[in-house]
Amino acid sequence: MTTQINKRITKYRVRKPEDAAGAPAAPAAAEANMSTHRDGHRSKVVQLHEKIERPEMLIGSTYKIKTPISEHAMYVTINDIVLNEDTDHERRQPFEIFINSKNLDHFQWIVALTRIISAVFRKGGDVTFMVDELKAVFDPRGGYWKPGGKFMPSIIAELGYVIERHLQSIGVMPKPGLDPEQKKFLDEKRADYEARQKQQDAFAKSHFPDGAQLCGKCSTAAVVMLDGCQTCLNCGDSKCG
Repeated sequence: MTTQINKRITKYRVRKPEDAAGAPAAPAAAEANMSTHRDGHRSKVVQLHEKIERPEMLIGSTYKIKTPISEHAMYVTINDIVLNEDTDHERRQPFEIFINSKNLDHFQWIVALTRIISAVFRKGGDVTFMVDELKAVFDPRGGYWKPGGKFMPSIIAELGYVIERHLQSIGVMPKPGLDPEQKKFLDEKRADYEARQKQQDAFAKSHFPDGAQLCGKCSTAAVVMLDGCQTCLNCGDSKCG
């Protein structure tokens, strides 16, 4: 079959055999971006982006922040959107954040901060970088100590810890754990403690004859019958004197 070319050729590419071999892979890639609902029908996997409209109802969690430098507590509410619901790709993503407090001294920066964080949430992608950015903010007047002995460099830093805890609870960030060296050290210390605290059986691993009785003088299972008299093979105590 001939094809008529009505415009000037500016560039060309030679089709190779491996190109034809890789052609069937395109449907497979499209298949990977499909999700299967529990009722059997298939749909495209939805990723969070700024054009997704806010649903009528969102799932939320509220956290209380009470600092010794403020009379009133702050209540942080983070609402999540559920993407690809009832599919294998179901996932909760943070969508918006609100901060409520009776202390009006912080009203301006609270409104500004919540709008910026909410915008980053709705943008989609990796939002975990905000946690480190917020935790790195230090108050020039000094931080404060939380109950339990944990130091907070600022209120903004504690807000970063709250967001981190929330992202861990919904599976966006991994929960903190011990590295292999710390686990090995703790296992060794635990084994050493259990070995020292373990109660030894007086009749276990004895080199005295089987059936030996417990000696009332040295508390060793070494009392046997010798010449018609109960005698301890460990300390020599004898009922016959």
